[in-house]
Amino acid sequence: MKEKMQIEVSVIIPIYNEQEIIPELYSRLQKSVSKISQNYELIFVNDGSKDASIQELKKIANADSHVLYINFSRNFGHQIAVTAGLHHATGNAIVIIDGDLQDPPELIPELYAKYKEGYKIVGARRVSRKGETFFKKVTAKAYYRILKRITNVDIPVDTGDYRLIDRKVVQAILAMDEPDKYIRGQVAWTGFKTTFVNFERDERRFGRTGYSLKKMTKFAIDGITSFSSYPLKLASIFGFIVSGFAFCMVVYVLLSKYVFQTAVEGWPSLMLTILFLGGVQLICLGIIGEYLWRIMNTVRNRPLYIIEETNIES
Repeated sequence: MKEKMQIEVSVIIPIYNEQEIIPELYSRLQKSVSKISQNYELIFVNDGSKDASIQELKKIANADSHVLYINFSRNFGHQIAVTAGLHHATGNAIVIIDGDLQDPPELIPELYAKYKEGYKIVGARRVSRKGETFFKKVTAKAYYRILKRITNVDIPVDTGDYRLIDRKVVQAILAMDEPDKYIRGQVAWTGFKTTFVNFERDERRFGRTGYSLKKMTKFAIDGITSFSSYPLKLASIFGFIVSGFAFCMVVYVLLSKYVFQTAVEGWPSLMLTILFLGGVQLICLGIIGEYLWRIMNTVRNRPLYIIEETNIES
């Protein structure tokens, strides 16, 4: 019986409504990765696309044995799609790249060259972001710098999920059995030897981004709550500030009534105090609720995703 050859490079590509770009994406990936080794696999994860993405992937997979696909039963999210790829990747080196071609596949050989120098994690660091709005650039830059300050994990700034990681890193990530995934944070948490390759991010040419403001907000919250307890500390600080404010109000009322013998007009100040206290309490409860939801989500132990069909042999 012929022994199955070890895969050198696995490339994980989450796909969501990318039917127009898949042919070019495949072509560029194939040309890039084949420069490294002929023992490679391209794992496309179709995350509940509503267009003909899965049909395009099947067509390519039928013509090329290097191409594998996983088709989800519905949209489970980008980070879960990446996680599914990590579950099925068998390569010594694993590359994660988005399917919109904003991250150039031609950079993969350069990432691999750094990997061969002994680095376990080789991140692709963006020096420019073409085609993105001023709002997105500013908020993204601010978020990653805030995240870096409030966490005890050195999460690199100006990097997305585009990176090459060693199989040991993958094994460490898969051991983190948590449903609210934040892959770039988990990669940084492992602490393996890391370096970066700079590149210019291209403008999206087809379709629209799958990351709406709502999804970006959830992604940001996942990053903060997964690697920092700072929001809980902030809630405690709010509590001390409000308690101090309330104490000062009590002193003011008592002095006005019993020392200065002046009338205290209660209605406006009372309503202001109640509204202020109520607002702070709701903020604090909301922060605590986010953490409790993540605990409950983990305890339920539901599967991260459901595969409807795949050409990967179990």
